[in-house]
Amino acid sequence: MIKNEGLQHIQQMLYEQGYITEPSIVMSVFLAKELRKPLLIEGPAGVGKTEIAKVMSRALNTDLIRLQCYEGLDATHAIYEWNYQQQLLHLKVDEHSGKTLEEKERDIFSERFLLKRPLLQAITHHKAPVLLIDEIDRADEEFESFLLEVLSDWQISIPEIGTIKASHIPQVIVTSNRVRELSQALRRRCLYLYISYPEFEKELQIVRSKVPGIDDDLSRQICAFMQEVRQMRLEKVPGIAETLDWAMALSALHIDHLDKSIVESTLGIVLKDWQDIRHAQDSLSELFEKVGAISKLEDL
Repeated sequence: MIKNEGLQHIQQMLYEQGYITEPSIVMSVFLAKELRKPLLIEGPAGVGKTEIAKVMSRALNTDLIRLQCYEGLDATHAIYEWNYQQQLLHLKVDEHSGKTLEEKERDIFSERFLLKRPLLQAITHHKAPVLLIDEIDRADEEFESFLLEVLSDWQISIPEIGTIKASHIPQVIVTSNRVRELSQALRRRCLYLYISYPEFEKELQIVRSKVPGIDDDLSRQICAFMQEVRQMRLEKVPGIAETLDWAMALSALHIDHLDKSIVESTLGIVLKDWQDIRHAQDSLSELFEKVGAISKLEDL
């Protein structure tokens, strides 16, 4: 990697927060921070995309504001909405106050009754937050187009109040599991990073970092097993999250090595589809033969 104090700082920052990284991730985070551009991170579910935003917020000592995307998400739920119940209650109390209609309207459409949703929260935050726009591919294309406008201008217009401009530009992380193809306009607006499933050594390092005290042989067996499982034709390929869940569960049970009975009884931690579980159960002998996990793994 290029020798650069800024890159080394980012690498150290991620390391101190327990994030096992690699050069491409360090470079992408560094450039996104320096250029103040959104970072679009794509990759399979469970490989640590969202974790980058969480780590950045902790390392930068700022708040993480998360917009979880879903089908049907619209501006109301992403930016703001009015607290209608409180507005109606206020009008009822203010019914005989003698105020003019304009005064009453000005009262109820003030920030007092404004419910700030993630995008407005990020724009009006007292310091630059980390804004996580999670799983943007699950939102509709119309919302994606609207989001582009916000990311370009960093201002939001509220008809009853006016235009609100960001005093501090958020650090934006956008994640996608590639459920649908994103627009070229959004891709051009962002820096891009693809994170795939980790190689054996990196996954082993992650497990030993996140599950302190785990048996050395068991950690190697778990990671080797996961590497082989991901080569199978599955409906839902397990990510690092499942590896860590499995490692923590087996460690809590004081297991020091894998055998077929242990794997069969805990496959529900790793695989979340019954057909995948059946497929893995039918292939256990072959899997154990490949990873050498019937007894103890030799150094890989």
